[in-house]
Amino acid sequence: MLSVAAPLSLRALAATPSRFAHVASAYEAHGRRHDALFDPSRIDDFLAPEFLALTSAVARDPGAARALVRQETREVYSFPMLTAAASEWLIEEVENFRESGLEARRPNSMNEYGLILNDIGLRPSLDALQVRVHTLAQALFAREAANFDSHHSFIVAYSADEDAHLDMHTDDSDVTLNVCLGQDFSGAGLTFCGDVGDADHRALSHRYSHVPGRALLHLGRRRHGADTIASGRRVNLIMWNYCKEWRASATYRQRGLRYAAEAAAPDALCVSYTHDRDYEAVAGSARPAGHADKAKKAWCPPKHAEYEGFVGGEGRYAFVDPMHRDLV
Repeated sequence: MLSVAAPLSLRALAATPSRFAHVASAYEAHGRRHDALFDPSRIDDFLAPEFLALTSAVARDPGAARALVRQETREVYSFPMLTAAASEWLIEEVENFRESGLEARRPNSMNEYGLILNDIGLRPSLDALQVRVHTLAQALFAREAANFDSHHSFIVAYSADEDAHLDMHTDDSDVTLNVCLGQDFSGAGLTFCGDVGDADHRALSHRYSHVPGRALLHLGRRRHGADTIASGRRVNLIMWNYCKEWRASATYRQRGLRYAAEAAAPDALCVSYTHDRDYEAVAGSARPAGHADKAKKAWCPPKHAEYEGFVGGEGRYAFVDPMHRDLV
């Protein structure tokens, strides 16, 4: 098991790069498994020919993007991306780092297992990968991917001995890239619902089954969760992409202030035991063991966005300061 440091918010990750700057150097001294992965000039060697052809075609004609990818559901697209060798090498590199015993940070506040790839020296190569991804992302999501200024890239793993599933959530990203690396597994698909703040935020949209080497591209604000793994081990590369231009726009700021009333009760597959005030009523069961305390901090839906017939706890709104009624 990796030596795991306490999780940090992404703001903290950005504010304290020096705390983990030594890890990449220490890992290089320890001995990397595949040096080629750390060479950004080699990035195209690891990309599937279909993906290289796709991005070349989109660079010539951005309007062709939607015809060249598979639309899984609204604003969720899939396409072949990594070679089998690239997927295998990345998994081997992560295992090699694990065996080094060097300190690793959890990738986010929800995944208990995984590794931040920027920490181990892969940032230059992932920067090069982001450039390739941006060509397609900009064509599919013109506002959210107008520019890519930075990324948070990490590995997640699902198995009986690691994270078995991931609760419903949205990503702290503008556009998310999710690439399945393997290995042999069954189950552990992704369930997609709606965009946070929309009336159908918690309405079931699509259930996706991962294919090794195949990537998904979707907006970070899309609610989704990883289904429980049935057997084996699934490992994925995740890249959260950030666009300063989008985040500085009036549209982005207005989205943060707007939360539409839900049109109907949510689908049971779309409720979150971490975030939702009505989890028990909709799921028909208590929150999972170890997560009962989440009911006190649950926020969804906000008070003003409750659907007709809502049944649920007060959550974080139980003690709202009367001077700050705007919080509800």
